[in-house]
Amino acid sequence: MLRLPRLDVRAPASLDEAIALLAEPDARLVAGGTDLLPNLKHRLDRPALLVSLHAVDELRAIELDEAAGELRIGAGVTLADVHASEVVRRLFPSFADAAGAVAGPQLREMGTLGGNVNLDTRCRYVNQTEFWRSAIGGCLKSEGDVCHVVPKGRNCVAALSSDCVPALISLDARIHQRGPDGARTLDLDDYFHADGLAHTKRLPGEITTAIHLPLPGPRRAAYVKWRPRGSIDFPLVSVALRFDLEADRADAPIIAQKVVAGVLAARPRVLRGLDGVVGRTLGEVADEVAAVAHKECKPLENVPYEAPHRRHLIRVLTRRAVEALAVA
Repeated sequence: MLRLPRLDVRAPASLDEAIALLAEPDARLVAGGTDLLPNLKHRLDRPALLVSLHAVDELRAIELDEAAGELRIGAGVTLADVHASEVVRRLFPSFADAAGAVAGPQLREMGTLGGNVNLDTRCRYVNQTEFWRSAIGGCLKSEGDVCHVVPKGRNCVAALSSDCVPALISLDARIHQRGPDGARTLDLDDYFHADGLAHTKRLPGEITTAIHLPLPGPRRAAYVKWRPRGSIDFPLVSVALRFDLEADRADAPIIAQKVVAGVLAARPRVLRGLDGVVGRTLGEVADEVAAVAHKECKPLENVPYEAPHRRHLIRVLTRRAVEALAVA
């Protein structure tokens, strides 16, 4: 049995108090704990203090602000509540689907939006027991100095396996941060680094407080993923797609697009070669979008299952998703 290490836990009632506690040595945030606690049991992190956010009510609101043209979702909202929210499902069904696809229902009742956005990167060589890691001498992300995926590489290539992040980036989401130096908001796509050791731009002492989503016009969007066990596993392939249309019909011309692939590296990949689909209809572009996804997305052996198989699935799932949107 893997046991938690000894540590202190405090549960502040306000965001300001939580930020102050984060200034203490070796302090870490915990919300739902669905990712952090297994990592603690594997000794992938060794904090002295956990700052729990479960009593910070100001992080749990879902607010539609039509005057500002955005939907704001607090970082403390559970994934189950995001998935069940009427306003999220109506305005951003692909994001609601992504939140509802995380792990299983028990974990979605505990896990939070902020936790899924800040999910630690994962790799088949590090997300193991301390004893297992010692047998291979560790790696860049744990106790060693080599990447077993890319042995001559200088950066950790552990992959971001968040379901919500690709969907949110495809929807032009912005992330709101608050810390000892004040608040700031930045594009979610700009929040991530391509280094598995420090894959976000979160500043010391900062807390993610909310996700802001601009209200949509006519569009079709989807989130698709593959994992071996549908009730628990992290995604091994994921693609989020968004197509803005001239009118609220599936056969209307495309006026803008954003397709984002996940589980490739420490940050999601926004596909760049899709300008040619603008002005055409969804029914005309399924094969082209799938071909671009296959060309631009080259998985590594950083998560289970062979990289060529995962790359093939990116093509298949992308094509099926566009075909489904074309008849929605």
